[in-house]
Amino acid sequence: MMSPSDELGAGSSPVESLPAPGRDPATGHPRPARREFKARGAFVTRCEGCNLPELNCLCPYQVKAESQVQVWLITHPLEHHKPTNTGRLIGDVLAPTRVFTWYRTTPDPELLDLLADERHAPFVVFPDDQPDYAHRVVNIEAVRSAAVTRIPVLILLDGTWRQARRIFRKSPYLENLPVLPLHTERLTRYRLRKPASPAHLCTAEVAAELLRQAGEGSAADILDDYFDVFNESYAASRGYEKIGEPTPAMHRLLERRA
Repeated sequence: MMSPSDELGAGSSPVESLPAPGRDPATGHPRPARREFKARGAFVTRCEGCNLPELNCLCPYQVKAESQVQVWLITHPLEHHKPTNTGRLIGDVLAPTRVFTWYRTTPDPELLDLLADERHAPFVVFPDDQPDYAHRVVNIEAVRSAAVTRIPVLILLDGTWRQARRIFRKSPYLENLPVLPLHTERLTRYRLRKPASPAHLCTAEVAAELLRQAGEGSAADILDDYFDVFNESYAASRGYEKIGEPTPAMHRLLERRA
């Protein structure tokens, strides 16, 4: 369900480095010291806008979408340093998307304030395969019903599966929220990693599918196309290949921009 990411080239892994700056890259909030992610491909020239290799820049295909359903990402700290992370694609498409970095002992105060705001109806997206929280599990109809009077929010745990499970289990502020599993027959299209199963979708794919099921078809289509362009562009850049003829997804996004 989540998006374990890697850099250009296989076999990347975190290494010790100088302490990272004391501010969170997504929110600007103070954060504890941690290790910075580095890997092969770290010195590739990247576009400052989309963070993809300049060879196949993603910026010409960015299209904003409207959605009554919002997405909030609780992101593992290491994910911010992985350009193959797909969670950030959601924010490129849906402007109200919020990103919060997860630290077990220092939850983001802005996230806590938003969770306490009764205007929002948050749902934690997580599998429904454990009995201890079965009483919290809801289906997509709960999201549609909430949209009548409140702002439905999909909370995605952005990291590897192990990291996402830790976020879910070690975050007291999530303990009383309804749990929304994704049920779909779709298989992953993510080419930048080898999933444990083709049924394990990456973060952007999960968001697109849930948006579609919640009735936000246009936003889902745009995010799906944008993910496909990202997927193809990054895969081509790994082989130092420039995409020549635009793909069908590229054509659709360019038409929307026009």
